[in-house]
Amino acid sequence: MLIAFILWAPFWGFFGLTCGLAAWALYEYYAMALAGRRVVEKALALVAGVGLMAPLVFGYHSVFVGGLTLLVFSFACLFLLRHGAMESVAGELALLLFGFLYITIPLAHLALLRDLHHGTRWVLLVLFLVMLNDSCAYFTGTFWGKKKLYPSVSPKKSVEGAIGGLAGSILAAGLAHVTFMPWTGLLPLLFLGLVVGVVAELGDLFESLLKRSFGVKDSGTLIPGHGGILDRLDSLLFAFPLTYYFALCLQG
Repeated sequence: MLIAFILWAPFWGFFGLTCGLAAWALYEYYAMALAGRRVVEKALALVAGVGLMAPLVFGYHSVFVGGLTLLVFSFACLFLLRHGAMESVAGELALLLFGFLYITIPLAHLALLRDLHHGTRWVLLVLFLVMLNDSCAYFTGTFWGKKKLYPSVSPKKSVEGAIGGLAGSILAAGLAHVTFMPWTGLLPLLFLGLVVGVVAELGDLFESLLKRSFGVKDSGTLIPGHGGILDRLDSLLFAFPLTYYFALCLQG
């Protein structure tokens, strides 16, 4: 179903899906970062964060920069009027605004990637690279994992699993070249597979860092046994922008 939507949905429909993903991810992020606090501010930030995607995706970059600047000023004034506990104001404002950088801007690049020449295939490539990275990391870590990768952030991840994940991303890039992306050079695509593999694992670790900082196990309960939507997007958030600019460079 998802593959069919990526391949055949009109761009406005795909952009709508991207906005929906951003809204849900922002909701989960704010629920973790500001649990039980700043209800009004979180609601406004969610709407504003999704609204920022349109000028960025449709090429109105000056409007995006101006809108982002206006939002920073507006939320600064809102916190000035509704400061609450003085010792937590700066941290709460920073967490609120960080949602735009962590979720809104990266997910806007998903829509930008889809809008490129061969954009559907670029999107499928990112999903394929990250999927094989996750699968190979899991099985390699399960059967051969001994040395902990970063136990203070993610106790279950191993160095062997991380290496297996990188191998999986490189393998996925090679398979993509001989199947649905034959016009790309093999070496550039293998290089992209390696870099996306690294970035995907860093994205996973970073979300784990955030969750441990917020004292939660999962970002949400949308997917039983697998956590929330942000738990599914963590490896992709940094991969979409990276692949978008790689594709732009490759297309000249």
